[in-house]
Amino acid sequence: MRLLILGGTSFVGRAIVETARRGGHDVTIFNRGRTRPELFPDVTRLTGDRDTGDYRALDAEWDAVVDVSAYVPRHVGQFAEALDDRIGRYLLISTGAVYGRPGARKAPEDTTEKITAATYGPLKVACEDVAWDRYGDRATIVRPGIVAGPHDPTDRFTYWVRRAARGGRVLLSGSPDAPMQVVDSRDLAALVVTLLADDRPGTFDATGPAEPVTMAEMIRICARSAGREAEVVAVPGETAGLGLPLVLTDPADYWQYEVNSAPSRKVGLPSTPLSATAAAVLAWDRDRGEPPMSVGLDPENEAKLLTRSA
Repeated sequence: MRLLILGGTSFVGRAIVETARRGGHDVTIFNRGRTRPELFPDVTRLTGDRDTGDYRALDAEWDAVVDVSAYVPRHVGQFAEALDDRIGRYLLISTGAVYGRPGARKAPEDTTEKITAATYGPLKVACEDVAWDRYGDRATIVRPGIVAGPHDPTDRFTYWVRRAARGGRVLLSGSPDAPMQVVDSRDLAALVVTLLADDRPGTFDATGPAEPVTMAEMIRICARSAGREAEVVAVPGETAGLGLPLVLTDPADYWQYEVNSAPSRKVGLPSTPLSATAAAVLAWDRDRGEPPMSVGLDPENEAKLLTRSA
């Protein structure tokens, strides 16, 4: 296939480009050229800016498009106007955050383009609506949950991998028995490429691992992937607001990590074991020199809290 990737050099897009190239597909990347411009030197790069509606560089035809960088509905609509009928299938990377409660999407907020924790899901809902309106059965929507893997800029899963690799007593706010879901970025990329190769329309949730795990189990799996053992220590309720990544402190929110991706597995979503994802993230994190985390607790503060809870 001749594939156009809108984005392609950060995290999810990067994994999709790598997977598509391994499959022998002809990949073109379209972005602003600001994020890791040194990546993929032998891939065709086209430069533009979705925020200003600059799609002038897109002067060819493609069998399919993967839209990793649409965050507001205008992005989808303007791209459709610019490319008209010069693409085959349009695949939008949406998000599990479109769900406001089990089985229901959040209502779009048509008057804002400001992306916050509160507006991110509704804006992606609006992007989906534009995609269906413009492309009909040529549209495919993929809704990932929390994505984990090498090159993750959020540090959310990486924090737990790095912390568990030290072993010992690991502080966890919230219940150790709370559910946890992450999807390996490489599994997500494989699903995307397969859906395009099969020319398959529809909406597909993408979460993992295949077997349900709890927060405590996730931490212990990460520790064992590093050859260590971890004792998960649940902190008292008054310290539950520590801001540790991926933690759900309200049982009413647990459904967010109980999404059923079995239908997606039937059509191409792989099931990389969580231990393998953790090992890959650990190797990447060490290779990049383990820079300061943007989330979570530093070892000193965690040690103080663990001492109090002893």
